[in-house]
Amino acid sequence: MNAKLLKATTIVLVGLFSSASIAQDDTVAPEVPAGPTPQEVAAQNMSDLLNLVKQGRSRAAAENRAREQRFAQDKANQQSELNRAERARAAEERRSARLEKRFEDNELLIAAKQEQLKERLGTLSELFGHLTAATGDLASTIEGSLVSSEFPGRVDFLQGLIEKMTGSDQLPQIEEIERVWYDMLNEITQQGVVSRFEADVATPSGDIASREVVRVGAFNIVDVDGNYLTFTNEKLAVLPRQPAGSAVANAARLADSATGLLPFGVDPTGPTGGSFLAAIIDTPNLEERWHQGGYVGYAITAVGVFAFLLAIVRTIMLTMTGAAVTSQLKTGEAKDNNPLGRVLLVSQDNPDMDIETLELKMAEAVLRETPKLESGLTLLKIIAAVAPLMGLLGTVTGMIITFQAITIFGAGDPKAMAGGISSALITTVLGLLVAIPTVLLHTVVNGRAQKIIHILNEQATGIVAERAEAAGN
Repeated sequence: MNAKLLKATTIVLVGLFSSASIAQDDTVAPEVPAGPTPQEVAAQNMSDLLNLVKQGRSRAAAENRAREQRFAQDKANQQSELNRAERARAAEERRSARLEKRFEDNELLIAAKQEQLKERLGTLSELFGHLTAATGDLASTIEGSLVSSEFPGRVDFLQGLIEKMTGSDQLPQIEEIERVWYDMLNEITQQGVVSRFEADVATPSGDIASREVVRVGAFNIVDVDGNYLTFTNEKLAVLPRQPAGSAVANAARLADSATGLLPFGVDPTGPTGGSFLAAIIDTPNLEERWHQGGYVGYAITAVGVFAFLLAIVRTIMLTMTGAAVTSQLKTGEAKDNNPLGRVLLVSQDNPDMDIETLELKMAEAVLRETPKLESGLTLLKIIAAVAPLMGLLGTVTGMIITFQAITIFGAGDPKAMAGGISSALITTVLGLLVAIPTVLLHTVVNGRAQKIIHILNEQATGIVAERAEAAGN
């Protein structure tokens, strides 16, 4: 029991010495002494315990002395580094003083040179100022000019010359001034020239291909197919949408010809943005205007197509019936393949009938043929009356859409209201376009029907008159 207690006490005491030794400095010795450490030795008696305590104290003292030596050495090194840093700082301060002196001397020298330059320039400074302003105006004009598509690189030269002239240490050369004069005259000359050249053109799909193009002054540029091109950022591109009408065909003829006078659609605002050409391109065609009418416009179109087909069918049938009636007038034998023949058959089938009864029979036969001849006329009249009302319905619907857009977006954006206004106006136009032809077609069809009915009445009245005359004799 005493041996176990002694061993435990030895381990605790040795651990305390080791902890105290480590706590004096956080730096761990790089070398570990060979042999068993005090923690690895267990005392057998009090004498051994005392020896272990002494050994632990001597080991701790040796480690402390080693640390103190390292501290002293580091302190000496720090002083050496500090001295070297102070010497470097002093050297840099002397160098800074020399540079400041040189900088001040250079400032005085630059000021003197600038004053000398200004004195020697004299009135040339005003000349260079005007030259700089003229070069800037020419650069801004050339940058958006179609002439630059044929003569690239002019803007870079002018901008470089402007940077050179705005500096105070360089003067433009005579050759550079002459080139500005040449570019200005060339720009003026090329505005009245129709030129043909090769250039890279971007298609609406994004592909770039080299093709022959024709430049009409500084107004428009087209390719050999007659497509109008745009020129932005020194690049040519085909307009995604071409102007309608004969503009593209005229441009293609111009591209194919070498001499002569040809019609061509020129946009005089081309160099400033091409607003006229853009307005023509943005103008919707007939199909797009028809789609602007919406569902009401589609319904009006369907009604109009039905009325047109009905009028055509009735006109053809009445024409054929009129031809049969005309043929019946030329022959003395009554046939049942036409209205007049069927009316005449009533007289032939009843030769002994009295005048009053025959007249009623003939009137009945005419009335029986009349609905067949006037078939579809009432429907055409109704369509002619309903089509403007349907257009009015589309107008009201479009105005509702317009007011909704004003409620949401306000009245400051016309594009937000354009859809409703277009729908309102297009449906009105469609309604009138259906009503007016339908009225005309109704008049034509009704005229043909009434002409046949008049012949039937005339012939029926004539037969009754002949019977009455025969009976009187």
